[in-house]
Amino acid sequence: MKNYLFPTVVLAVVVLSAVALAQNENAKRPEGGPPAMGIHWAKGVQVIYWGQSWGNSGFASDKITGLTSWYTGFSGSNYSKTSDEYSGSNGQVGPSNTLGSDVIDLSAAGSGAKTSTILAEVCRKITNPLANGYYPVYVDLPRGHAGYCAYHSWGSCGLTPVQFAFFWNLDGDPGFDPEDTSGLHSQGLAALSNVSGHELSEARTDPTGLGWFDASGEENGDKCAWTFNVPLVTFSNRSKWKIQGEWSNAAYNAGTGYSNSSGQKGCLDGR
Repeated sequence: MKNYLFPTVVLAVVVLSAVALAQNENAKRPEGGPPAMGIHWAKGVQVIYWGQSWGNSGFASDKITGLTSWYTGFSGSNYSKTSDEYSGSNGQVGPSNTLGSDVIDLSAAGSGAKTSTILAEVCRKITNPLANGYYPVYVDLPRGHAGYCAYHSWGSCGLTPVQFAFFWNLDGDPGFDPEDTSGLHSQGLAALSNVSGHELSEARTDPTGLGWFDASGEENGDKCAWTFNVPLVTFSNRSKWKIQGEWSNAAYNAGTGYSNSSGQKGCLDGR
C-alpha cells in the first residue's frame, strides 16, 4: 500500500540543540475535534537540497528549477486554496507563501529514517528559521526498502519551533511514480512534485500533530493520496503538474469533491 507515513520514532535524539518529535498516530483526535493549528505564512518556504549528487547537472536535471517553479506557483494557486477551509487557535490557513533562496548542501546526505537527522540539517543550514516557516529537505539517496517516500514533521532549532519535510530521491522508483505522461517534467521531478503537494498541504493543516485528521489518523493529504482528478493542474504561475487532490470536509459534505480510493467524494485539486 502506498503511503507517506514516516518511520516510528518514540523520542528523537537531541542534536545540535534540535529536538525532533515524531507524530504519534495513536494520540490524534478524531475528525470533528478541535480545529487545526494551521501555519500562517510570513516568509514561508526555504528548500534544502542535501547530497553530493546535487552538484551533478545530470542528476539535478530539471529538479531544482522545477521545484522552484512548483513552490512559486503553489502560492496563491487554486490548488493551495483547497486547504483554506481549515482554521485553528492561530486563525485561518492561508494560501500564500514566499519562497526563500535555495540551500544546496553537497555534503553526504543523511537518511530520513530518523526525523532528528533531518531536523538537525535544517537547524544547521537555516540560520534564521521562522516559527511559521516550512523547510523541505530533498536528499539524493534512493528510497531503497523504506516503505515511505516522504514525510513532514516538526521540532525546534534552539527556541524556534519549525516545520520541515523529508523527500527521498524518487528517480526510477515505480512505487511512487504518478506516471505523468505530459512530457513537461522528468520522471523524478514529477514524482517529487506530487508528494510535495501532499506534504505541504498536511504541514499547513496539521503542522504539529494537533491539527486536522480523521478518525483513522489520516491527514488531508493521506485521504486523497494517489487519486488524480485531471491529467494536469495549473498553478498560479501557469506551470502545470500531475498532482493528487487534498481532502475537503466542505466538499465532502456538499458532495462536490471527486472520489478518493475509498469512494468518498471529498477530494479537491483546485482545477
